[in-house]
Amino acid sequence: MSKERTRILVVDDEEIVRESLSGWLAKDGYTLATAHDGPTALEMLRQGRWSILLVDLKMPGMDGLQVLEAAKQAQPDVAVVIMTAYATVETAVEAMKTGAYDYLVKPFDPEELSLMMVKIVAQQSLVRENVLLRKVLKRDFHFRDMVSKNPAMHRMFDLARSAARSQSTILILGESGTGKELLARAIHAESPRQAEPFVAVSCAALTETLLESELFGHEKGSFTGAVSRRKGRFELAHGGTLFLDEIGDISPKLQLDLLRVLEERKLTRVGGTEPVDIDVRIIAATNRDLKKAVADGQFREDLFYRLNVIPILLPPLRDRREDVPLLVDHFLEHLSVETDRQIEGVSADALAALVRHDWPGNVRELRNVLERGMVVAKDKLVQPEDLGLGGPGIRPEAFDPTLTLDEVERRHITAVLQHSGGNVTQAARTLAIDRVTLYNKIRKYGLRRGDDDGFNG
Repeated sequence: MSKERTRILVVDDEEIVRESLSGWLAKDGYTLATAHDGPTALEMLRQGRWSILLVDLKMPGMDGLQVLEAAKQAQPDVAVVIMTAYATVETAVEAMKTGAYDYLVKPFDPEELSLMMVKIVAQQSLVRENVLLRKVLKRDFHFRDMVSKNPAMHRMFDLARSAARSQSTILILGESGTGKELLARAIHAESPRQAEPFVAVSCAALTETLLESELFGHEKGSFTGAVSRRKGRFELAHGGTLFLDEIGDISPKLQLDLLRVLEERKLTRVGGTEPVDIDVRIIAATNRDLKKAVADGQFREDLFYRLNVIPILLPPLRDRREDVPLLVDHFLEHLSVETDRQIEGVSADALAALVRHDWPGNVRELRNVLERGMVVAKDKLVQPEDLGLGGPGIRPEAFDPTLTLDEVERRHITAVLQHSGGNVTQAARTLAIDRVTLYNKIRKYGLRRGDDDGFNG
């Protein structure tokens, strides 16, 4: 983590101490803020993430050890340094037992302070890189990994945390790319089922027959190619959570089959006769208006009410632009591990362009744009030209009479996918076809993740 992105909060009731520390550390390149007492510091901690807290031991009302204890509960990974003019062995031991990183004795030696900050930042960077690498490998997410300053998002987080502690079915609503699977994983990770499997399936990516087998499993010989018995996603998620993404796209037959499984807590594999007991917590998600789908006769009303026990709405990114800078920092940390590129951040002009953009593909599109920016950036800061945020139009191909119809279609689908940032739902809407048809064409033309055609969906 760069010094500019290291946020230090100085907590002291003496103004001269706050000003002195801020001046020294600002010269070293850190981002600084101050608080004159403990309650103010804790409120600032609740409003945003901090890397380091420098906390005075003796303060009226709430002393440094109380601030330390509350701060570690609110943000376990923050490094807290206790400042005191009354250093004793007992004080140091008590501070370290409570979770302090270290302590400083007043009056300070600026060089000692600077060296301690460098040491803390280096250690935090190493720990953060290890944590991020584990998350990349395990896809392990919690609510603390979802960042926001938006009041509507914070209300959503509170509802999701309460829902996580229950066994109730949850329906996550929101546009494609808003982070519905990330939220589902966070709910599972903080639920009583956290030690059991989290299994995800996209209901729009498969045909009806394949999705039926994927969900419920099949017996040997039940159809051509079924050479052995296979457990479905329901059985694989037994004891844990099953995430049904794009639930609004399933066929009427599968809607009825799913309703029966949810009501009876039993399933029968394709080609089988014996019922199988299941114990799963269902989290479903959709970008469709299911109430309208029910009114139009496209979605079963009884299944809708079975799924809509606790509805949670994820707002689109364009309605919470204040979150863009937070998400940029968040993604840059993750992407630096995944791409093995040490980019310090984005330039002021690039950040302004990111905040102005409407993000039809939401958070997923933002991540894809930043990944592109990190890969093509020529220095330590991503510049506007690195982001590829051109105009909304898609450049038409020059006329070429030698192209076959399939090649024209392949090129057009590729261009639309590139324009949507790999967002399959948005691309399908632009092409006026359903997602299943688009997935079939993606497979037909071999548009694979990360290939030269740029498909990232």
